[in-house]
Amino acid sequence: MKNIIGVRFKKLGKIYFFNPKNFKVKKGDNVIVETAQGEEYGEVMIPNRMVEDEKIIEPLKKVIRIANYKDHKHYEECRKNEKDAFKLCQKKIKEHKLNMTLTDVEYKFDDSKILFYFTADGRIDFRDLVKDLAAIYKTRIELRQIGVRDEVKRIGGNGVCGRELCCCSFLSDFEAVSIKMAKEQNISLNPSKISGNCGRLMCCLKYESEVYEEKLKKLPHVGAIVQTEDGEGEVDTIETLKEVVRVKIKDGEGYFYKKYLAKDVKIIKDATEEKVDEEELLNKKELEELEELEKRD
Repeated sequence: MKNIIGVRFKKLGKIYFFNPKNFKVKKGDNVIVETAQGEEYGEVMIPNRMVEDEKIIEPLKKVIRIANYKDHKHYEECRKNEKDAFKLCQKKIKEHKLNMTLTDVEYKFDDSKILFYFTADGRIDFRDLVKDLAAIYKTRIELRQIGVRDEVKRIGGNGVCGRELCCCSFLSDFEAVSIKMAKEQNISLNPSKISGNCGRLMCCLKYESEVYEEKLKKLPHVGAIVQTEDGEGEVDTIETLKEVVRVKIKDGEGYFYKKYLAKDVKIIKDATEEKVDEEELLNKKELEELEELEKRD
C-alpha cells in the first residue's frame, strides 16, 4: 500500500496520482507537483489515501509544495497572458493566411513553453507562424492540432437534452461511438438527431450500448418466426430493455398483434437479414459521411 493524492490540472482533465511525501492535503487545495513537462499547478481532487501497489504506475512523481500566495499569483498571471497570446496568435494566423482555427492557449506554469491549440481540415505548414511567436515570446512554442470534439469541450455549451454537454461536465476521455449503437438502441437514424454540437455522433450513444448488446443476444430479430401460446407468428417489433417482442399472428383472413416476454416465445426460424430502417435508407449518404468522420477522428 502506498500513500497518494489525486491531482487534476484542468477542469475536466484526468486525475493523476502523486506521492505527497509528508504533506497532508484536503480536497480543493492547490499544489505544485513535479511532472514530465516540468512543475505544474494543480487542484487536489483526492486527499491523502492509501492505495494498493498494483493500482499505481511507478515511479510516482512528487508533490513539491502546497501552493503559496506567490504560486496563486503566478497562476493567475498565466491565465491573463493566455488571453493576450490568443488575440496575438489570431492576428498572426490572418497575416500568414493559414486555414486554421485557434481554439485555446496554455501557458506552462514553469514558463518553459506556450501551447497553442487549433483545428484544421488537414495538415498545416505553420513553421513561419511558430518563428514569429517564438521571436515575440522568447520561449518554446508548440502548436497542437486537436479534433472537433476537443474544440467543443473547450468552448462549452448545452446538448439537445437541455443539460450542459457531457464533455464539458464529466467526460475526461472520448470513447468510440458508431451508427450501429444508434440502430441497436432503436434511435432515429436522422444525422441531425444523433449528432452533437461538434458535428460528430453523440457521446451518450455509448453509455447504454453494452446493456443493449447483451440483451439483444437473448432476443429474436424483427422478421423472425416464433411460437407463442397463441400460435405461430412473425416478430414485428422489439422492446429491447423490457425484453418484450410484439408478434404478428394470422387470425383467419387477417392478423392480430400481441406482446410477449421474449422468454415466453420459442424461435422457430430467426431472421437472417437485419431489417433496413426506412429512415436509414433516406439518410444513407449523410450517415456514411458521419461514420467516415468517426473513423478519421
